[in-house]
Amino acid sequence: MTGPGPGLAQMLHLGIPRASGRAVLGALRGFLGHPRAMGEILAARLQGKRLRARQKLAALIGIDHRLALPPKILDRFPPAPARPGAGIRLFGDGCLVSGATVRIAAAFAADPTLQAIYGDALIQDHPGGPVRPLLPPAFDPELLAAVDYLSPLLACRPGALAPETQPSGPADAAFQIAERHGASAIGHLPEILTIRRGDPADCVAPAGEGGRHRHRDALRRHLDRTGRKGSRIVPGEDGLLQVEHPLPDPRPLVSAIVPTRDRLDLLRPCLDSLAASTDWPDLEILVCDNDSREPETLAFLKTLEREGRGGVVPCPGPFNFAAMNNAAAARARGALLVFVNNDVEAFLPDWLARMAREALRPEIGAVGAKLLDGEGRIQHGGIVLGTGGLVTHAHRHFPADAPGYLAGLSATHAVSAVTAACLMVETEKFRAVGGFDEAVFAVDFNDVDLCLRLNAAGHRTLLVPGAVLHHRESASRRWTPEARARHAREIAALEKRWGPLLAQDPHYHPGFDPDLSTHARLRAGFWEAAPAPVRHPPA
Repeated sequence: MTGPGPGLAQMLHLGIPRASGRAVLGALRGFLGHPRAMGEILAARLQGKRLRARQKLAALIGIDHRLALPPKILDRFPPAPARPGAGIRLFGDGCLVSGATVRIAAAFAADPTLQAIYGDALIQDHPGGPVRPLLPPAFDPELLAAVDYLSPLLACRPGALAPETQPSGPADAAFQIAERHGASAIGHLPEILTIRRGDPADCVAPAGEGGRHRHRDALRRHLDRTGRKGSRIVPGEDGLLQVEHPLPDPRPLVSAIVPTRDRLDLLRPCLDSLAASTDWPDLEILVCDNDSREPETLAFLKTLEREGRGGVVPCPGPFNFAAMNNAAAARARGALLVFVNNDVEAFLPDWLARMAREALRPEIGAVGAKLLDGEGRIQHGGIVLGTGGLVTHAHRHFPADAPGYLAGLSATHAVSAVTAACLMVETEKFRAVGGFDEAVFAVDFNDVDLCLRLNAAGHRTLLVPGAVLHHRESASRRWTPEARARHAREIAALEKRWGPLLAQDPHYHPGFDPDLSTHARLRAGFWEAAPAPVRHPPA
């Protein structure tokens, strides 16, 4: 088996220390400083609603992640007595555990189209140290480009690779198999198949540096073989590799669509930030006006049009977020659409270019950004299906500078959906699937439904964490009995239309606790779960 991947152990630390005494004191001050929220948490707890209490507490003071396992967990996984036979090739630096060879052989026997398989791993940096689980998603070439999360193990069926090839490691083998057989030919078995013991120095020079070079070289060859010689590989200070796809010259017109009803206190800073903090030569701003009545707002919108800084699309009638965005999209002249909530503010000039580099790729559908809430924490890192009761924003309430589990807040990667608070898509792709479903999802889940329909049409949805904006979520929303009833109807509609996908997101591991912020807790005894089916990337 080949040498270690670049810095994988560090990708499992999340970059967030367990709560220190100072952090606990700060959390206590935050708790006591919000008596109303404190009362709601205590009331939920007393009523036996433990999940609601946990979620409210996380929203108030942030997340203290708990993913490390005690060293004795490794005793449950003795080494495998033998390697797989029948010509199965293994790549990686992990040690197979007892039963892994049988499960790998059985998976290949059950599915003739399966060409390669990988599983979960337990990784210990140093003897006696904590053990961190590697719980990867279904095969994701975008994430694999940034970090070799396959480094513990990739098992390949005989004939999966061309006879003359000698891959340099798991990532190189996976890229070649995906090119030859398609990404769906690579499966993930959500079970512990390997363990890896080592010292952090294993992931640093010289061995780690060599691993990084091998990974970068494998990625370069993959890009060249797949017609992307113009794409640059940019090494990051964190050890991640970023693929920078070229932009056309001249750059296309982008239409930014911003819905609003009054709330000039939100709209003005939103539009000002788009104008001042967007490094893009040709940006069209369209404001969807849903019956604004305040004189200051009406005067602002008239000035916006008169000065040529933006257009106003009248959207009268009951609030219908999806219909408003569709109306503006129909009028938009841009080759790219970017939907932006009126409570979102840009502050890094390259946010739009980063998203456009991905959205212009033929195989990509919707593209989302990393959004920070008013407390400077993660508000959106992609949307995970089947968590929090229905859907959840990934890494919600994590610190703004957290790298995320497996670099999920640092590396561009596939997700099931992204929020329409900042969502980019090519105009032709948006129109081809019929835009937002304004009849069924007037206010909520229209973004999830749009992404899933784009996915079903053969595109992939990506999160681009390098594009960062601020989002004061639902600062302009007011809940009424009618709104709650409508919300319940839209929940039922989402479950009816996309029920099977809501059962388990392919981009999220079932070993995580589904009831709190994603990637924050492990499901109790996940390593003892019954054998699960092989997971494949969405077709």
